[in-house]
Amino acid sequence: MGFHKTISFLVLIVLGVLLKKKITSKEQLSGVKAIILSVALPATIFIALLKIDISPQLLFLPVIALVSNFLMFGGAKLFTIISSSDPTTAKHRTLLLLIPSFAPGLSCFPFIIEYLGEESLALAALADTGNKIFGLIILYLIAMTWYYRITKKNESENTSGKYKSLLLALISEPINIVIVVAIVLLCFGINFMSLPAYGQDAIQRLSSMMTPLVLLFIGMVVKVGKKDVFMILQILFWRSGFAFLMSALLISLLPAGISVATLILIVVFPQSSCSFWPFAHMSAVNKLNENQSPKIFNLDLAVNILAFSLPCSTLIIMTICASGSFFVNPIVLLIAGLIFLSISVFPFAFKYFSNVNAQKKEKFYPQEV
Repeated sequence: MGFHKTISFLVLIVLGVLLKKKITSKEQLSGVKAIILSVALPATIFIALLKIDISPQLLFLPVIALVSNFLMFGGAKLFTIISSSDPTTAKHRTLLLLIPSFAPGLSCFPFIIEYLGEESLALAALADTGNKIFGLIILYLIAMTWYYRITKKNESENTSGKYKSLLLALISEPINIVIVVAIVLLCFGINFMSLPAYGQDAIQRLSSMMTPLVLLFIGMVVKVGKKDVFMILQILFWRSGFAFLMSALLISLLPAGISVATLILIVVFPQSSCSFWPFAHMSAVNKLNENQSPKIFNLDLAVNILAFSLPCSTLIIMTICASGSFFVNPIVLLIAGLIFLSISVFPFAFKYFSNVNAQKKEKFYPQEV
């Protein structure tokens, strides 16, 4: 069943690739993305939330997601150390802001609903509130801190309006609205079956659009042939490997009796693609520093990472979901994480040892003058 579903998903992605010739402008792609994130995905999450029993224990989910973001931020710092990235460069700051972000809406949720069911999607949606706090607020504060530190500007200058706009963005996002509305309805004892029949039908029809649209969108945005592709793949392999290690740690700490669907959710959620929100923060900060140098962030690098992150995460998540319970074993996750990390750091290690050998040869066999 999982194999056939995966093949059908790949067919839709290929159709999306073929549609790239028809969907050529950024405005058209933005329109498809807006329908997914503002209509289809909120409808799906709304249905999923109204079909589960909310308990106080579920309030820990956003906290766990937030902790995962901070751990991934530490993983991003470790990658920059291993890659000998200069901490004063725009590339360094771009990686630190982009790597720890998650965008489960486009890369993870469609496969959770298809492979794991509505209950798992509801749990993922609740966890995503912690991730949104990290992506919308904490990463913005980090970006602005770098901006003020580099430009030596007064930190109190015109920040209250920006924090207010961030809060409004968090509140007004459709996904967050439906989460709040669904929780309020559940608190009053209203579930999905309590809604009028026409309401149920309308929401279900909106929800049914999500998976096909997301898969077509992935095909339309995937890009290949960029000059930075090798370096970007190193970054994404490191990010995915570190996420496997985080999942292995969390699963090993959980008590026995957790459902396989929940364990798979723990594995796939951190494999979500990089989020657009850090890029939005970078764009805003670079605009503040538009006619000055140095630039705070490397926007070209950020765009390329985003373009590759979505299809790469999709393939990994589909593989995990289609493999059944294979990836819920902490040992398997540990091995997968180490393999991915090894692939990522191998070029750095090779370069390092090559330089060491060259220095030794120069020392023992000095060139004649």
